[in-house]
Amino acid sequence: MPRAIWKGAISFGLVYVPVEVFPATQSERTGFHLLDKRSLDPVGYQQINKRTGKPVKRDDIVRGYEYEKGEFVVMSDEEIDAASPEQTQTVDILGFVEAAQVSFLYLDTPYWLAPDKRAGKTYALLRDALAASGKIGIANVVLHSRQHLAALVAAGPALALQTLRWSTEVRDMDEIQGLPKSAKAAGVSAGELNMAKKLIDDMSTEWDPEAYRDTYRDAILELAERKANEGKAHEIAPVERAEPARRSADIVDLSDLLKRSLGQRKGSTRGASSDESKDGAKGGTRSDSKDDAAPREATRETARTKPASKRGRKAA
Repeated sequence: MPRAIWKGAISFGLVYVPVEVFPATQSERTGFHLLDKRSLDPVGYQQINKRTGKPVKRDDIVRGYEYEKGEFVVMSDEEIDAASPEQTQTVDILGFVEAAQVSFLYLDTPYWLAPDKRAGKTYALLRDALAASGKIGIANVVLHSRQHLAALVAAGPALALQTLRWSTEVRDMDEIQGLPKSAKAAGVSAGELNMAKKLIDDMSTEWDPEAYRDTYRDAILELAERKANEGKAHEIAPVERAEPARRSADIVDLSDLLKRSLGQRKGSTRGASSDESKDGAKGGTRSDSKDDAAPREATRETARTKPASKRGRKAA
């Protein structure tokens, strides 16, 4: 179980709910080290003066805030600490809003909240009341010496704290050029729109996060394990890569593409139905047939890969 990174309380009107904050995610990014290829020694980053290119001693480095292009205000660590938010240990709820009103663009980092030993009753009260209301709490909280806006969310048996981006951190969509006002204004016909809706319906499924894999990370772990097992950990092998097929720059027929897409979906559905009929003729049912699978499950299986071995994980 991860360690609590913060202990405090949720402030809910005059009610306090003592809680502990735990990370709700873990990084699985594929990291690489820079090495000297002659000795495989790690290579570090040298701090240099970007104008002169000369090294700078640590004692000669100060912090500066760029208030205009190329113009800086120098600040000491003491001045920065004095301006930092007060280290309160409270998730201070400011109000409640409908969950659907908060755009996913504002979502940042999730955390789990666990009650301490004396807070089970008030924790359950707030969690179940939130779930029944369909709303989320909007709160202020200080984590890692930084003030955050956050959402308090009922997530099954737990309360979750989702830090949010400030409004100034989300770019206005008006800054994006070339957005069509509507499908009709862009020349989309009613028939094309209906086919697109039908294709979305045909491809709709239940959200299952385990059905998706980071195939790039899996490939890197598999490569690392294979080279280590073959005794080639320190060798760089040439790779022949096929030239990617160039797509035509010609204007495509949108209606034709939609029809073909729908046709492919119908074909896969008919194929699955045919297989089910064969299984049924043998006296089997969907639950006891090993070879039978609905199109949705087949799609999920294509997204899954064999989990990396323990050695492969270490190689990352």
